[in-house]
Amino acid sequence: MSNTPHTLAEEFPDQAEAIHRLKVSNPAFAKLLEEYDDVNDQIHLAETNVKPVEHLHEVELRKRRLSIKDAIAAALSA
Repeated sequence: MSNTPHTLAEEFPDQAEAIHRLKVSNPAFAKLLEEYDDVNDQIHLAETNVKPVEHLHEVELRKRRLSIKDAIAAALSA
């Protein structure tokens, strides 16, 4: 388990099987997951000052993460 907060396992704890199923059967969904992990990692690096960014950029990253999370939630509920 990663020490990065907001992993998909934390965000969707009861949906691990559904996430895996969609990931292997839907390339667009798999791409969403990759994008979420990438943005989430960027935010974590910024928050921990490992790779600091300007505040506005961090806010934009957070908005992007939320948008991706919404898309993942919509796909899971479809």
